[in-house]
Amino acid sequence: MNHATLFRASAALFPPPHSTSSTRTNVTDNIAIDGRNVNFSITTRQGKVVPILRDCSLRIPSGQFWMLLGPNGCGKSTLLKILAGVLSPTNGTVYVKRPKSFVFQNPDHQVVMPTVEADVAFGLGKFNLTCGEVRSRVSKALDAVGMSDYLQRSVQTLSGGQKQRVAIAGALAEACKVLLLDELTTFLDENDQIGVIKAVRNSLDSSEEVTALWVTHRLEELEYADGAVYMENGEVVMQGDAASILDFIRVRQSAYIKQINS
Repeated sequence: MNHATLFRASAALFPPPHSTSSTRTNVTDNIAIDGRNVNFSITTRQGKVVPILRDCSLRIPSGQFWMLLGPNGCGKSTLLKILAGVLSPTNGTVYVKRPKSFVFQNPDHQVVMPTVEADVAFGLGKFNLTCGEVRSRVSKALDAVGMSDYLQRSVQTLSGGQKQRVAIAGALAEACKVLLLDELTTFLDENDQIGVIKAVRNSLDSSEEVTALWVTHRLEELEYADGAVYMENGEVVMQGDAASILDFIRVRQSAYIKQINS
């Protein structure tokens, strides 16, 4: 099956909605992330325009755990930052359910308060909540990521994976609808990697309202996903169920190895 056929097959699973406003409303009830023909370019000091993303389209169903995969430098993190609103696309359209939360690759950039409880509660100051409501939200969020026993623990004593789980709990406490997660396991050891990814999976399983998009280059992490989007050279090559994406990537890897050997 060639590249174009695979992309058409994935598009059939997630057909583009009609342009009428009534249909758009129905679509967004079931779709948490919808990007269409997203392009992003940068301009060098010499005035040369360098494309980073080329006509990227993707659609993530509500309440599911999806992964965004591809080789280093293919544009995964750039696309995620556009979905998060950190970057603006050069052109194209983006829809992401709100509230949304972006969790950084390095937890030290996000976990800032002295204790676990204080850090998870930090973002709740913008809401008009009672002390009891804050405690309840913090407790439920920490329970969802398996960190309930660390409520009063100093953040400085936590491992990298535990800090990542605290950052995720902070997003859940704010009742976010979409979690955008940028290669959270890059700097973690194997135990912390598994702990973080299971925390995300458990968070979604305990709430049908939360959707997660996880950027990674680790194929073994697809085991925990409902679906995936695969990118190469700034383009979305395929999207669909996790097993199909894994098979597709392995076929491409095998073909590449054969090409090198020949």
